[in-house]
Formats: sequence, structure tokens, C-alpha cells
Amino acid sequence: MSAAATEAEARRRRARYPVTLAVAIGCYVLAAMAGMFLLTNGLGLALLIPLWTAHGVLLIVLLRRLGARESGLGTALFIVFMSVMCLSLADVVRDDLTLQHRGERVRATVVEKWPDPPRGRAGPSYNYELERQDGTRVLGPTMTTDRERYDLGQVLTVFQDPKGELPPQTPGQADATAETLGAGGFALTALGTVGWMAWRGSDAARRRDRRKKGTLEHEARAEQEEQEAKLREALRTYPVDHRGYIKVHPEDYPALSQQQAARIAWEMGLRAEAWGNQGSWRFKETVVEEVPLD
Repeated sequence: MSAAATEAEARRRRARYPVTLAVAIGCYVLAAMAGMFLLTNGLGLALLIPLWTAHGVLLIVLLRRLGARESGLGTALFIVFMSVMCLSLADVVRDDLTLQHRGERVRATVVEKWPDPPRGRAGPSYNYELERQDGTRVLGPTMTTDRERYDLGQVLTVFQDPKGELPPQTPGQADATAETLGAGGFALTALGTVGWMAWRGSDAARRRDRRKKGTLEHEARAEQEEQEAKLREALRTYPVDHRGYIKVHPEDYPALSQQQAARIAWEMGLRAEAWGNQGSWRFKETVVEEVPLD
């Protein structure tokens, strides 16, 4: 196989490797999000934080193998953040779908409301105590909204969790469409970041290849120029044999071809013999068969 074909095959292998690794990392990110989602309700923060930390460290190791090493830490933290945001919305989606599936529609009256203290620039959220038409309290935790939505005495239709685990919600609040789209967007952003790192790694590899190729070409040119000067010196100083030829050994000039040696000799008024060399290069002012210069 020629050097050009070998280099082309090497480039194809380098191109396939980041794609395969990026797909594997993307699958791992999805699997990690799925596993964390299943563990969210069963584990507390004391265990979840070390798990997320270990996940981030493993991501750094995997992303560095894509080649863009200088961005591995920041990118891993960004993917972990996107995963956490995705799972926070996925928890909301799970609760909404659960409430829609097993909840009971009831008519309830707002009998009490109070705001929570404001947090940062956001306004205060409001809590509502609900009572059914028969005077019994609606099951579940207090219903909460992001702003003041209902008045005292207002009658609402809400989903009530018969198990009393989930807070009641109106049909509009229980619609999980927006949260589902948001969770999907965060997940796609995390996967897109892996693809971006694969592209950056490939780009960095191409730059390294270009630098390496440029270095090798420079070294090859320097070696060729050195051997050209050496051959010129040999043609000026080597003694002629009994037939009038200057004889040199081609193994002393690995960077030169016989045609290149012939052109150098031609520039010095000599001709390169093409016939009967027996493993050597022979030069003379007139030869039996001249090595072509082209």
C-alpha cells in the first residue's frame, strides 16, 4: 500500500473514531439521565450529589478522548447542568401525568390563600386551601401557583389525588405539554453539546495533522537540500574510476531519486549513466545511455 493510501486510510479511521465515541457518550448521557430520573424519588441529596459528581468526572474523561481537551471541564459541567434541568422538568411531567391518570375531577372552593416570601426578582408564589362542595378538604398538599390567580370564594375544577400525595391542580396546570417540550429541549442541548465536542475534537485533530504534516514536509525539504549539497560536493571531489566515471552509492542519498541526481549532475556539466550501474550511480560528461531528466 502506498504512503498516500495509508495516510488516507488513517484519516478515515480518525474520522470514524470521534463519531463512534460521540454516539457512545450520547447514549451514556441519556442512560445517566434515565437512571437519575428513576432514583430521584428514592434517594436524598446526600446520595444524589455524589452520583452527579461522579457522572461529571466520567464525562470529563470521555469528552477529553474526543480531542478537544481544553474544553472538557466546562462542557462536562454544562451537560450535567442541562441534565439536572431536564430531570427537574421531567419530575413535573411525571407528577402531572400521574395526576391526570389517577386524579379525580372535583369542584372546590378557595377558602384560604396566602403568599410565600418573594425570592429574588420573581414575585411571590401563592398557596390556596381548597374545600369540596360537601365541606371536606381537598386531598393532597396545598395547591401553589407562581402568582396570584384566584380569589377567596372562587369555585374551581381541579384534579384531586385520591392518594393525597400530589397537590391538586386545575386542568390547565396539569397540562404537561410545556414541561415535556422543555425537558426534551434540555436533553437535546446536552446531546448537541456532545456532538459539538466531537466536531471540535475532529477540528483539533485536523489542525494537529496539518502541523505535523508541515513539520514533516519541512524536515523532508531540509534533508533533501542537505543531500543535494552533499551530492554536488561528491561530484566535484570524488575521483573517477578507470573508465572515467564518478561513482556514488544511492543509499547515501535516500531523499533523492536517480532523476533528481541526474538533474544535479546535468547542472554541473555531467550526465547520469542509466545502463550497467550495478547498484551505483555513475556520472560522466558523455554516457552510453543517459538517465532522462523528466
